[in-house]
Amino acid sequence: MKYLVLVLIAFANLSCAQDKKPLAGDTQFQRELNAEFKDASKSPLKKRDLKNFEGLDFFKFDAAYVVEARVELKPNSEWFKMQTTTSRLSNKRIFAEFHFKLKGKNYMLNVYQDQDLMQEEGFEDYLLLPFIDDTNGLTSYGGGRYIDLTIPEGNTVSLDFNTAYNPYCAYNEKYSCPIVPRNNYLDLELKAGVKAFVK
Repeated sequence: MKYLVLVLIAFANLSCAQDKKPLAGDTQFQRELNAEFKDASKSPLKKRDLKNFEGLDFFKFDAAYVVEARVELKPNSEWFKMQTTTSRLSNKRIFAEFHFKLKGKNYMLNVYQDQDLMQEEGFEDYLLLPFIDDTNGLTSYGGGRYIDLTIPEGNTVSLDFNTAYNPYCAYNEKYSCPIVPRNNYLDLELKAGVKAFVK
């Protein structure tokens, strides 16, 4: 009888362990993003999508998409109203240009600072790098993707495109997301980061 009780306890523990599947993701970034999307209090997903959510689809991590970028600050850039996916306008300015080489070609992307967000605690040094590339509308979200950054201390920064993610409006139209400026276009298939979301 004692043995049977132990077997039943072990079976119950095993069942619980099987119910709690490890979050999908090959890298810490992927696992953390999946954890955020799984959490109903943080997730941008609609209820029907959250119900069956098992993890986002990512391109396979590729070290070739981790590049060293030269930072060219733009201290005198003017604030402007950036268009968003809703009627809201976002107060932004070009904080810097990032110059880098990727797949043998030279590129430049503008990095933006948000006038309103920088007033919030924890976001004082936040920068946004939005970009579009030739995977948009095919294997990645049609509206482009973002990379979160902080103000660099020096004149170079490590830029990891494997951390590129979709704006929240890719999952739920209630969100207001900055539209990627056309000059932040990369003329290549950037197969890194989060793929398009299949609803």
